[in-house]
Amino acid sequence: MPTQRLSMRRIKEVLRLKHVQGLPERAIARTLGISNGAVHSYLRRAGAAGLKNWPLPAGMTDEDLELLLFPAPKPASQSPQRPVPDWGYVDKELRRRNVTRRLLWDEYRATHPDGFGYTWFCTTYEAWKGRARPSMRQTHLGGEKVFVDFAGDTIDVIDPSNGEVQSMKLFVAAMGASNYTYAEACPSEGLADWIRVHINLFAFLGGAPTFVVCDNLKAAVTNPDRHDPGLNRTYAEMASHYGTAILAARPRRPKDKAKVEVAVQVAQRWILARLRNQRFFSLAELNAAIKILVVELNARQMRDFGASRAELFAELDKPKLTQLPDQAYAFACWKRCRVGPDYHIEIDGHWYSAPYRLIRELVDARIDDRTVEIFHNGRRIASHARAPNRRGHTTIADHMPSAHRRYGQWTPAGVIAAGERIGPSTAAFFQAVIAARPHPEQGFRTCLGVLSLVKSYSAERVDAACRRGLLIKARSVASIRSILQNGLDRTFLDEPSEHQPLRHGNIRGRDYFH
Repeated sequence: MPTQRLSMRRIKEVLRLKHVQGLPERAIARTLGISNGAVHSYLRRAGAAGLKNWPLPAGMTDEDLELLLFPAPKPASQSPQRPVPDWGYVDKELRRRNVTRRLLWDEYRATHPDGFGYTWFCTTYEAWKGRARPSMRQTHLGGEKVFVDFAGDTIDVIDPSNGEVQSMKLFVAAMGASNYTYAEACPSEGLADWIRVHINLFAFLGGAPTFVVCDNLKAAVTNPDRHDPGLNRTYAEMASHYGTAILAARPRRPKDKAKVEVAVQVAQRWILARLRNQRFFSLAELNAAIKILVVELNARQMRDFGASRAELFAELDKPKLTQLPDQAYAFACWKRCRVGPDYHIEIDGHWYSAPYRLIRELVDARIDDRTVEIFHNGRRIASHARAPNRRGHTTIADHMPSAHRRYGQWTPAGVIAAGERIGPSTAAFFQAVIAARPHPEQGFRTCLGVLSLVKSYSAERVDAACRRGLLIKARSVASIRSILQNGLDRTFLDEPSEHQPLRHGNIRGRDYFH
């Protein structure tokens, strides 16, 4: 390893001791605590640069002195046989999986056998990258940001009942100021698991930071736009519940969340590597083992800071976190729906009603374990208890048009009672119609059709027409309407009604429907 170059201040001291004090090189080396060879090298460079007197020329800065003593190396000679590689192409290719510098250099030498060597290739690329892609150091304030991501590696959990192996994802979070780390295994990167690990994270921290910086996974970001990312509505609602805000990292910009990138690497080495030979038969058992290792990791001293993550967290981050709400966030997902012609929306195979005036309108449904809430233009318009069954309907009467509401209130007894208000023959006709159908509800439409004839004909004529219909065993609205249109009811109009509700073994009677 080459000797590290002295600072310009100490090199000036070498020159002063030589030209002013007249000390020999060995004495200068002992005085400054450096090697004899280093003193000789600096004096030789100064002589070659023409610096043989003290003081140095007026106005000479440390930069000027460095350029004189250590002139920039001449660029490697370029020729058609030794072209300089396209560093932009090299940088792009290195982002691809399993592509290495050695592979790219081999390809370069295969095209140009007399090209530059591997050491020159790597050194020059590093210099180009430093000029082309400078990194900005980020300053993290206490309690300001927590960075979250999933590790690339997984860990297995075995189902003891059938031996099936399921790979668990490792969620990792790191505080910006203290590097305080949290890790938890979960079955997937889906929305429900993503929200649950965040709830556990805030409970672990004992508060909420100002910002949560996340990657562009689908559970968090619906539109990974660099300038205006779209957040998942449930994720944003959870952040609002805890009084924090979501910052999505730019796509393909890992430096935006460098803290958690390093934390993921540490977690994979400190947690997954230590658990690689253990077998776990439940997620709870796995997370119990992870929890122990997380405590050990946060208690471990960091060499560059002289303190542990836990100590820095207690000093820097903990006092700045906002207080957690009294109740943890209850997971709920959102669904965009269009109200159907029957004024219902579909949620998990079940249909829930919305006000009929919103037919064909777009609404937002908020679904949790117990309720389904429907919103239109930000205002809640309906709330239903979550139905456990599929392929059913949950309908609120107020959501129905008045005509539908009246129809929905009909019962067999109610239909027959409505017929009695017209006349006894009408009630007997309704009773016969309902009895003739396999299901009573199938006769409602016929009965309601007869009731509507009262708008065009008097109640007396309708009752008389029903009396004739009973005699000819008619069971349809069309038959009653035909009797009225042809005046066939008039024969029975002036006769006293002898028809009471029929009594027959195949007719159940009005009392059956109470």
